[in-house]
Amino acid sequence: MSDRVVPTTQQLKHEFSRVTLKAGRRRAFRTMLCIMIVVIAAAITCTAFFFSVLRVQGNSMEPTLQEGDMVLVIKTNNFTSGDTMAFYYNNKILIKRVIGCPGDTVDIDASGSVSVNGAALNEPYVWDRSTANTDIDLPFHVSNGRWFVLGDHRSVSLDSRSSIIGTVSEEQVVGKVVLRFWPLSTWTLFD
Repeated sequence: MSDRVVPTTQQLKHEFSRVTLKAGRRRAFRTMLCIMIVVIAAAITCTAFFFSVLRVQGNSMEPTLQEGDMVLVIKTNNFTSGDTMAFYYNNKILIKRVIGCPGDTVDIDASGSVSVNGAALNEPYVWDRSTANTDIDLPFHVSNGRWFVLGDHRSVSLDSRSSIIGTVSEEQVVGKVVLRFWPLSTWTLFD
C-alpha cells in the first residue's frame, strides 16, 4: 500500500487558481514590458525626427520665455518673422526670435527700433529696445538659407547683431518653438 496522500477537490481548485494567477501575472508583466519598450522606442523616434523638448536657460528671451521654462520644439526650417527659433551654437542650443528671413534687409535705429525691408516692426514681445552687442554694419542683408534672430530682452541678448553669433544657417536649426508647457501655470501655444 502506498503512503501517497490524494488531494481533495478543494485543494486542487485552490492550487489551480494559484497557478493560473501566477501565470496571469507573468503575462501581464511581459505585456507591460513590451508596451514600455514600444513607447520608449516611439518617443526616441519622435524626438530624433519630429520634435525636441528643451529647458530655457538664461534671460535673453524674457518676458516671452523665463529661465526654467520647458518648451516643445517642432523640427522645421519653415520660419516667418516673429517665430521663435531654437538653433545650435557652440554645442549649446539657443532660443531667439526670427526677425529677418532669407533675402530680407534688417535695420536697427539708434533707439533700438527694428525695421525689415523698410517697414517698422510692431514688437509687443520686446522687453527693452537696445543696440547693445551690435558690431555688424546696418542695414544688414540676410543671405539665402540664413535667418537674422534677436532675443526679446535686447539689452542682455547675444544674437545676430553680434558677429560672434551672426545669422543662423539651415544646418544650425533645431526647429520652431510651438509650446511652453512648464510651468503649467504659464502654458502657452505659440503661432
